[in-house]
Amino acid sequence: MKATDPKLPAEMTEFADRDALAAALADAVAKTLDAAIGKDGGASLAVSGGSTPKKFFDKLSQAKIDWTKVTVTRVDDRMVPPDHERSNERLAYEHLLRNEARKAKYVTISSEASVHVDKNAEHASSAIGHIDRPFDVVILGMGTDGHTASFFPEGNNLSAAIDPAGQAPVMSMLAPGAGEPRLTITLPRLIEAGMLVLHIEGEEKRRVLDQAREGGPEEDMPIRAVLKNAPRPVSVYWAP
Repeated sequence: MKATDPKLPAEMTEFADRDALAAALADAVAKTLDAAIGKDGGASLAVSGGSTPKKFFDKLSQAKIDWTKVTVTRVDDRMVPPDHERSNERLAYEHLLRNEARKAKYVTISSEASVHVDKNAEHASSAIGHIDRPFDVVILGMGTDGHTASFFPEGNNLSAAIDPAGQAPVMSMLAPGAGEPRLTITLPRLIEAGMLVLHIEGEEKRRVLDQAREGGPEEDMPIRAVLKNAPRPVSVYWAP
């Protein structure tokens, strides 16, 4: 079911189970990418990491669209080698960039970024500039601390990364809860997407989202920055 309410805006879509969510989200994303290909001759997709999107990736990888005209990148990633077990790039290749989607063009956000690991780093060079218009689809996740992308509470570049007027497309991030140093696409580039989805699962994350929607400092729960600044209500896909 779908509903909106007076809290920080979000359009909630609830599913009985995670398989149903994965199938529905994959179908919606495939249709959006296909429409963009028909309209603009190409489409772009930015995806998140973690265990939550695996089922969705598996479903989307089988979509019968012209993947040769789709560019895929990551919303964020850890500064680790691509074959590292915690690499979001590795996750994308293992679960999304296969089957039909193996034909997609993959663009890294970590080009030359390894030189920007020190605590004073503010900007990270990347290949994201190859995508010169808003993303057609952005799929975000959320942690139980209220972070999304690599917008972590206490992050060294958090304020700049969630500045809706910021100019840098990608920034580095160091934070107590982040583990490794990270790179993240910044808020303005994410919220301008044609289709912006928050994909969460489980009762705990639903409670975290409900708390975030009550309002409060964005730095405490950075998902609030997305909910507050997106030009239209974020589409939330949730299953228990």
